[in-house]
Amino acid sequence: MSKSFYWYIQQLWKRPKENLGELWKERLIKWREEPSVIRIERPTRIDRARRLGWKPIQGIILVRVRVRKGWRKREDMPRSRRTKAYYWYRSLEIPLQVIAEQRAARKYPNMEVLGSYYVGEDGEYKWYEVILIDPTHPSVRSRPEYAWIAQKSQRRRVFRGLTTRMKKHRKLHEQFE
Repeated sequence: MSKSFYWYIQQLWKRPKENLGELWKERLIKWREEPSVIRIERPTRIDRARRLGWKPIQGIILVRVRVRKGWRKREDMPRSRRTKAYYWYRSLEIPLQVIAEQRAARKYPNMEVLGSYYVGEDGEYKWYEVILIDPTHPSVRSRPEYAWIAQKSQRRRVFRGLTTRMKKHRKLHEQFE
């Protein structure tokens, strides 16, 4: 049985730094110079975008978001705190991918986040591509696979932890508490 085109792309992205070689380096150099949130025409990882529900139709856009790594520890607290309340060393409990989704949602307030996926990282930044969908667009409302996002219960879903990444994070987080 022959493999699909998407299967081969998926295999490339299991070890992108090794498999993509110079293309990987060139992309990261270019992306570092771009703004932190930038709209793009086509997905970098078409297999992942298609799995999350992206289609090249009006009303659905892609945004690449750059998030800084390693900055999430809190500032030092005053020494007058009792030991129990002295939790300055705890890092923020939201994944960087969710932060990227929230930044994209703030930049495009009329859109809803459908999903996001990893596209690259260097020593300082991580990049994610976020799929945004316009719930009021006629081409989106007329399609049954996207009609659910137009419901009132789905408004600002990324800020309420309703995206796939945040649901996964909450489930993992509950196991260890």
